[in-house]
Amino acid sequence: MHHPQTASREKLAQAAFDIIARVRGRGPRVHCITNTVAQNFTANGLLAAGCMPSMTLSPEEIGPFVAGAQALLVNLGTFDSERRAATGIAVETAAQHKLPWVLDPVFVDRAPPRAAFARELIGRRPAVIRLNHAEFSALAGVAPSRDAAMTFTRANRVVVALSGETDLVTDGERIVSVANGHPLMAKVTAMGCAGSALVAACLAVEPDILGATVAALVFIGVAGEVAAEKSGGPGSFAAAVVDALYNLDGPTITARARIS
Repeated sequence: MHHPQTASREKLAQAAFDIIARVRGRGPRVHCITNTVAQNFTANGLLAAGCMPSMTLSPEEIGPFVAGAQALLVNLGTFDSERRAATGIAVETAAQHKLPWVLDPVFVDRAPPRAAFARELIGRRPAVIRLNHAEFSALAGVAPSRDAAMTFTRANRVVVALSGETDLVTDGERIVSVANGHPLMAKVTAMGCAGSALVAACLAVEPDILGATVAALVFIGVAGEVAAEKSGGPGSFAAAVVDALYNLDGPTITARARIS
């Protein structure tokens, strides 16, 4: 008989892989408003995971593109007027079509206007906010912690994915830790952006928002671990992550997932 903690981890890991398998099987369309420096890697990561990415920002096109997608990513990394306008149209379209969307409020700790816009977007009900400790502090006004994340989640009616050495995911009632990943992931531009795009992809096939978010973080985290074993540095690592997203199988994911 399994130890209760082992059984729980195995159950969570199997649930994560089931969601990943559905992403691969259904090939959801994911529209991404993201960094100029992140578009290529994010698109390749989604393609490797079995998805169909799109990236247009044109005000004439973005509405139909989002309407034809199954999920949306809004990343504020290179936040110019074109992206701000595109975000407004995209979020409105997602609401009209009841599509899940992810907010990645990159660098809101660096510029008050960006933080103010992120707060406006939170009021428009993303399914998930994925952010690091500095970004959380800028938006929540308190230091990050398990209790602070849960309080912020309940106040804003979103799922929070707080990234760090161990990621925390909470819906205000449940909280899950994901400890997968590798230090080389911090040496590649757009790794976090691609992770947020994978969250959107999992939301496209799984109604349990917390479960979908955990699956995506396990997916990118285990891919990073596997890629690091085959890489000599950040350049080869970036390519190896894309390969890993394409090749990861169920036994590898369930064996390596560090979820609690």
